[in-house]
Amino acid sequence: QIDIPAFIAEVAKGDFEAAYQVIAKSSALPAVCGRVCPQENQCEGKCVRGIKGEAVGIGRLERFVADWYRNNVHAKPVAPAPNGHKVAVIGAGPSGLTVAGDLAKLGYKVTVYEALHVAGGVLMYGIPEYRLPKAVVRNEIKKIEDLGVHFVRNCLVGTPESGVTVDSLFAEGFDAIFMGTGTALPQNLSIPGSDLRRVTQSTDFLHNVNAYVEGALPMEMVPLRKGDKVAVIGGGNVAMDAARTARRLGADVTVIYRRTQAEMPAIQSEYEDAVKEGVNFMWQTNSLEFLGNKKGRVCAIRLSTPDGECTEPFDRVFLAIGSRPASRIVSSTQGIEVDEKGYVIVGERPMGMTTRRGVFAGGDVVHRPQTVVLAMKAAKEVALGIAQYVDAIKLLQDCGLKAEE
Repeated sequence: QIDIPAFIAEVAKGDFEAAYQVIAKSSALPAVCGRVCPQENQCEGKCVRGIKGEAVGIGRLERFVADWYRNNVHAKPVAPAPNGHKVAVIGAGPSGLTVAGDLAKLGYKVTVYEALHVAGGVLMYGIPEYRLPKAVVRNEIKKIEDLGVHFVRNCLVGTPESGVTVDSLFAEGFDAIFMGTGTALPQNLSIPGSDLRRVTQSTDFLHNVNAYVEGALPMEMVPLRKGDKVAVIGGGNVAMDAARTARRLGADVTVIYRRTQAEMPAIQSEYEDAVKEGVNFMWQTNSLEFLGNKKGRVCAIRLSTPDGECTEPFDRVFLAIGSRPASRIVSSTQGIEVDEKGYVIVGERPMGMTTRRGVFAGGDVVHRPQTVVLAMKAAKEVALGIAQYVDAIKLLQDCGLKAEE
């Protein structure tokens, strides 16, 4: 929904602040999207110049404008007058931040509840520093805070330890609640040997590397040593991030993917960069069994390849085969229905509301794991649905009716 011709026209005139304001009307995280979105499949993929040559570098222009604004404009955004309504947001990832920012601009008092000690979710701990500097993420979050959004960190909603539930939030007077909890639980590979030591989730590996870069963990907590022979199983963006990060830490890395290169869901540019950095690839290859040594550590993988079965030695295995939602909020709340795989069921009128009135959801917890920008797109639609819902409730109250009626 960004007015691309308008912001590029401002860049052409040299008015970078005006270009930023055009982008900021539609995006809460422009410096993020300019770095991690699959532009070749989205905005640049629709550019008519790409038919006969190279598309306009929309993503690079967006990144430039956002970085220029961060480095040259230091005025805080002006928070609008409060409209008297409160919304709680659970999860400070891309969808939660988008809902919080969009509603704050409409005058809502927004409180974001985040399980970790820092906001950002996958932006802080799931994407490598070389792709998305954490200083950029913190700056984007600061702009949302400057709009009046309040963050409650170290609060795992739906657990006895936090004491915060959907019911308690409604009891505190929140008019609506948004669940942007993502897919926190990684999928496992159900083959023999999957419980061996040094068979690790890629998300855990990336989390620890990012925590090390931030100074929150020592290097000893990163599950990798220079010279390790590493297998990364999967073909998505998480697999590319894990492979490139391991390679940069001095490992010999091979990505094992069960389909062809053409079917790989990872961003094409990320795959090309991985190849340039020395990552190896095995296509149409399935892992049949992890083999261990006497110490209970993985030492090899028995594989099924187009040429038959073989066994390849590896010191470590990083799994990147998908993730699924955690159930703590749903299991601690009456009335929120999920499908057979645990994804929250939502409706379209108002957009994004779950089967419990006043509770909304969006992003990966609804639509399966996708890109940052698609989670943000869904969140923008849900933010509008929340505003429509609150307006409808207020209208009923003004008419002397209760919402239940």
